[in-house]
Amino acid sequence: MSALPQSRPEFPALFRDQLTTCQVNLGYTCNQACHHCHVNAGPNRTEQMSGETVDAVLDFIDQHKIATLDLTGGAPELNPHFRRLVTAARRRGLRVIDRCNLTILEEPGQDNLAAFLAENEVVVVASLPCYDRPNVEKQRGKGVYDLSISGLKQLNALGYGRVGGRLELNLVYNPVGPSLPPSQIELENDYRRELAERHGISFNHLLTICNMPIARFRHALERDGRLDAYMDTLVHAHRDENLAAVMCRSLVSVDWEGYLYDCDFNQMLGMPLSGRRTHITELSDANVDGRAIAVDNHCFGCTAGQGSSCGGALA
Repeated sequence: MSALPQSRPEFPALFRDQLTTCQVNLGYTCNQACHHCHVNAGPNRTEQMSGETVDAVLDFIDQHKIATLDLTGGAPELNPHFRRLVTAARRRGLRVIDRCNLTILEEPGQDNLAAFLAENEVVVVASLPCYDRPNVEKQRGKGVYDLSISGLKQLNALGYGRVGGRLELNLVYNPVGPSLPPSQIELENDYRRELAERHGISFNHLLTICNMPIARFRHALERDGRLDAYMDTLVHAHRDENLAAVMCRSLVSVDWEGYLYDCDFNQMLGMPLSGRRTHITELSDANVDGRAIAVDNHCFGCTAGQGSSCGGALA
């Protein structure tokens, strides 16, 4: 990450509170290659977490009394140990989140994936950058919209997204270009109305997430000469009140090899936990509460405007 120009402030120092969430990147293999992907995931990526490292993740969960296991990728479901990890975490009473791209539910060999998620009461956080076909396919590729709608209908048929139901389905919106997300509440109302009227689809919540200026999205900004302008947008929209709720204060991120980071974005930038490349097996019985969090200028993407985290807007 390049240094900020002198005219821009440095991101404030942050320290972790109590650790409650372990976010695990199970690998970079994905059935899609989205333009905004900060992981550079795609069908040609072969990096996948091993069974041995999955076992180390479970040991870490036991040592630190983790409450939430947040699974991401790539398409996390393509990891051969995905289902074993989910069932083991659920047996331990954890809340398990699957960050699902929806189209994976239509992939060959994944015919019973939706049923598996429902049986284990996995929280599905599903990417759907718009309720309109053109915007979705501009960001995620031709044909993705219809496959996404089909996936949502599968989940609804199993009981996901019902008001007062036990199966939670949340959708994720992120802007197509270099702008901040709109009001999460207002956009959720739009999504709820449009998806119900057009497709009879229901869901629990909409999460708005800011595009981070790293990996593919950063490269696109640099190509178009818009990186500085976008960084200015993030810095000028920074709100100190969002600092109390940023996800890194209660989360650690684990990469596919088992190394630890303060968040998924730091993972992609090679900024390790506590400034030293540390494997999950080295920290299994060590306390991480109160440690300094590695920050840089990309962190303004989490505190700009309403704020942005894996759980949506902060304010």
